[in-house]
Amino acid sequence: MNAAQVHLLSNHLPLTIPFIGLIVILISIFVKSDIVRRTGYFILLLGGLFTIPTFFSGEGAEEIVEHLGKSHDLIHEHEESAETFAYLNYLLALLAVGALWMNWKKIEFEKYLFPVVIGLGVLVCIFALSAGESGGEISHLKEMHSED
Repeated sequence: MNAAQVHLLSNHLPLTIPFIGLIVILISIFVKSDIVRRTGYFILLLGGLFTIPTFFSGEGAEEIVEHLGKSHDLIHEHEESAETFAYLNYLLALLAVGALWMNWKKIEFEKYLFPVVIGLGVLVCIFALSAGESGGEISHLKEMHSED
């Protein structure tokens, strides 16, 4: 399996998991459940972990698709948005681990970290949309320009 195949196989989970984690955390507000909140934090941690193979396969995938004649500008745009998304998602995962631990240990500071996690989660979701859209333009370039 080459880097482009690994990248295509692994890229959907890091893009969708933050949305799921954020939804679960928002649900925890309405159901007033620490278990649901911890589940949301754990899902956000998984999102950060699943970002790792996607991030590290990106450079190899870039080399392969450039040799296939894909637009360097599209690739660069995707690389920039995906890099920002990845770093923000790693930060979100670290904050989620801290908040999960604080919630589990009943540490009062978690209530201040909670809105930070939500705010960063929204930002990560915005960058996930950007990275996913620009990556989709690369992998579906032929389909976008074909005539019906």
